[in-house]
Amino acid sequence: MDRRSPSVQRRVPAEWEPQQAIWLSWPHNKETWPGFYKSLPAFYAAWAETLSQSTDVRMLVPPTQLALAKKRLQVGDASLRRGRLELVVVETNDAWVRDYGPTFVYDRHEDRLLGVDWRYNAWGGKYSRWEADDAAAAAICEHIGIDSVRSKLCLEGGAMETDGQGRLLTTPECLVTDTRNRGWSSEQIAMELHTQLGVTEIVWLTGGGLVGDDTDGHIDQLARFLDPENVVVAVCDDPDDPNHQPLEANYRQLQLWASETDPQVQVHRLPIPAAREINQQRVPESYCNFLMLGRDRLLVPAFGQQAADDQARGTLQELAHGAVVETMDCRDLVWGLGALHCASRDQPLC
Repeated sequence: MDRRSPSVQRRVPAEWEPQQAIWLSWPHNKETWPGFYKSLPAFYAAWAETLSQSTDVRMLVPPTQLALAKKRLQVGDASLRRGRLELVVVETNDAWVRDYGPTFVYDRHEDRLLGVDWRYNAWGGKYSRWEADDAAAAAICEHIGIDSVRSKLCLEGGAMETDGQGRLLTTPECLVTDTRNRGWSSEQIAMELHTQLGVTEIVWLTGGGLVGDDTDGHIDQLARFLDPENVVVAVCDDPDDPNHQPLEANYRQLQLWASETDPQVQVHRLPIPAAREINQQRVPESYCNFLMLGRDRLLVPAFGQQAADDQARGTLQELAHGAVVETMDCRDLVWGLGALHCASRDQPLC
């Protein structure tokens, strides 16, 4: 089937297309950032302010956190809004809204936006509580007045990367597993992705994920589209680093795939920084965890390694079609084992 065929009913708008809003989720689970939580409310307040310069920002806030969030975000006592920032009172377990928020899809036949509500179980049951997060996607859709469609598939938003035209990059470790989708074959999963998202081509990246990543290898740490014809891939240039071989395998696989595409996709290396540990645990730092704000701005995580941070920013600037590429210090955020893309959810303008 032609991946751009008009007979395909649904389409996931690409992240470089016009956006209505960026969703965040107020950080309140202190176990996510042990020993570093105190810096996170200030980080989120600054991040929301930065985002609001370009787009509306909608922040999920549990009822028990509302007073603190209002104070930090400078929202008046009698309001849930300040400028382009809106607080949305919804119970959550954790802050990783990319993974439990809805996947927004445009239904071509019905000419409307929908939200796909996947099952969510905290990355295969790695953590004890996820019920509130699993209910958040439906709450988001209700808040903005669109229908949500519940899927039986367990899938996190960070586990899929699309080009807006039917291609999807993912990893089997995040989908074809008993901890997430017991009894599902890769063929059944592919069919559900086609039904819900209009996906017509899937690239299963099999090299492996980053050391320290608790998601089993989310694609938004490994490979991202900047447009339908350019993909950046996390690589490790240090042959002694345990990340070197798995990431090189991903890079080679994507090169081979890209060589058969028409028009041909270009694959670009995006080296990760040198290994860094917090409390004797390596943190999974990748510049692929950037956040696109349409075609105007791109926020890339910085990890306090100047040469590597600058190289990543320069590479992305060359490929970003004139967008302003800015860095945000994510050294504390990444101790939660994610960065800017993991902690946000883009809502397309449709």
